Amino acid sequence: MLNRRTYRMVEGDRVEGTWRPIFIRNGGYHLTELFIFADGAIHCWEWVDLDGLRRKIEQGWVATSLRPGDRASVHHLAAWRFEDPHMWISGEELIGEVADEIDQLNGRPDSTGRCLRALGRYLDSRTEDDRIALREAYDAIPGHLCTYALGDMDYGDAPLSVLAARVGEPVGDLRNLGDEEVVTEELRQRAFAYFADRDRHLAEYEDTRRRPADGPEDADAPTVHLDAVVFPQGWPDDLGVLALRNECPAPVTVTGLTYPTVTHAYWALSTTDGRAAERIRGAERPYEAERLGEAAPRRDGWPQARVAVMASLLRAKFDQHPDLAETLLTTGDGRIRYTGLDSAYWISKGDGGRNWIGRLLEVVRSELAAHRAGIPL
Repeated sequence: MLNRRTYRMVEGDRVEGTWRPIFIRNGGYHLTELFIFADGAIHCWEWVDLDGLRRKIEQGWVATSLRPGDRASVHHLAAWRFEDPHMWISGEELIGEVADEIDQLNGRPDSTGRCLRALGRYLDSRTEDDRIALREAYDAIPGHLCTYALGDMDYGDAPLSVLAARVGEPVGDLRNLGDEEVVTEELRQRAFAYFADRDRHLAEYEDTRRRPADGPEDADAPTVHLDAVVFPQGWPDDLGVLALRNECPAPVTVTGLTYPTVTHAYWALSTTDGRAAERIRGAERPYEAERLGEAAPRRDGWPQARVAVMASLLRAKFDQHPDLAETLLTTGDGRIRYTGLDSAYWISKGDGGRNWIGRLLEVVRSELAAHRAGIPL
């Protein structure tokens, strides 16, 4: 799998999915995609589940073997005949891979993840029961995926396979662990030493790995969701973070005029019609100001200038209302996700939206923090 992602909509819900290439045998071979979804649905020119996929493989519809001389094609692209074909995956391995993908799409440990958990338990306990559980978990990894469960390009999974085996079992290809033909207690101790060294190196890496000198890469504070809320009885006294929204009744003064909210100011400044701008400024509610603004003529170049205007208005709001500036600063470094009925240019909308208001609030918050820290700007 190449971490490809797709989805399908089911009764309004988005179901995450992925896909991998396969051959369908329908007369000749057809190279196509096997689609796999988090709810267990699988598409191979027909909708099946995991058991259905097994039947399709047994019937040869999903091909895991190729016959020399047979014709293959990709629709609307190419056709050819196999001369000396080889498949790198068996039917059982394909089923195991698809089952792993369904687990991953659901945020569950896949077969490799379950094996690594079993390994951790065995390294802690070293009991025979946990060794047997490790062996079962290791054997459950699809064969074509169990070479690098440890993510070690030098040793592969040799240390893992040694610990999963009984003393006296054939060792197979253990590469750098030794040349013994069977697992010995000495070989097992070398495998235990490998994991002790590995854990130590990982801990040292976590302690010493390069961190950006100017601060963390990720936010420590949780995401702030500024969802649109309607208050039929008027805005309450304690708004919390909702005071950060543009329709909050916090008057802003710009260009010598005072506007009831950032929303009023934005739409009044967007038009060249002076009388329309005054009607917008005098609108009773932000919603009415927006509707009046939408109906008024726009200034030339407004789409290119609007982010700068919004940034200026937000700076004015928090400069002129220190209590709201404190509220903004309490959000720490968390992402600010601004939603509502506005254009997707300004808001976060499902998986899309450019969220410019939320992003500008983060910039203003950083400017306030710089001022508080005495950093000259």
